[in-house]
Amino acid sequence: MRIARSKRVPFCAAALLVATWAVAQPPASLSDEDRSAIQQLMGSYSRALGQCRAEDFADLFVPETGWFASGFRGHMVGRDRLIELVQSERHCIAPAAAGPARPGGAAGPTVELTVTPGGVRGVANLGTAEYQDEYAKTPRGWRFASRTVIIAPEKAAGLDARELLAIGALGGSELGDYYEADQNGVRRLMTSGVRIGVAGTDVTGRAFLKDGGYEDRVYEKVGPGEWRVKSSVHVAAP
Repeated sequence: MRIARSKRVPFCAAALLVATWAVAQPPASLSDEDRSAIQQLMGSYSRALGQCRAEDFADLFVPETGWFASGFRGHMVGRDRLIELVQSERHCIAPAAAGPARPGGAAGPTVELTVTPGGVRGVANLGTAEYQDEYAKTPRGWRFASRTVIIAPEKAAGLDARELLAIGALGGSELGDYYEADQNGVRRLMTSGVRIGVAGTDVTGRAFLKDGGYEDRVYEKVGPGEWRVKSSVHVAAP
């Protein structure tokens, strides 16, 4: 085990957000048809996730670059990880005798859309959490460029999609995927990169490494979208 104190590592989350929008030129405004199509995306997402249709779920994101993020799940980029995300959801791995997957909502939550110079963004209130989205119009219609889930304690600690992305990026190319065996003994993808936690205003994370080890880190905010690793404890792979 190694305890280390890291130097400040600057990161501009805007750089990754801008890269996301390389797939399409952001529109200057949205038509009623566009708004309706994005709202329909909410329902499609809810149904695909609720009914464990992993490939349909992945198809709702921009190919190759679309990603899902949350404090627990980390930063899951690309079709393969998005499929594995659904396959590791608790209601999708229950024993066969437990019955069918839960139904998804018909329309999904209502999303509030904003058109910015960087693209189309949306926020959907889920009560105890919210979706913070970015959308891109592809040849197959509107898709998620990104979807980030922010839960209430994270929001209270000042975290949003940009801040989660900035924290996760501190791990760089050393970050890997973390798998756990389910009750049936099947290895499931649980987290990609950093699993972030909050306690009050304190932000911590377990950074999973490609070599099978991990680092338990304490983070400190040094500016908007900019963080540093205040301290870190390294645990080698077993």
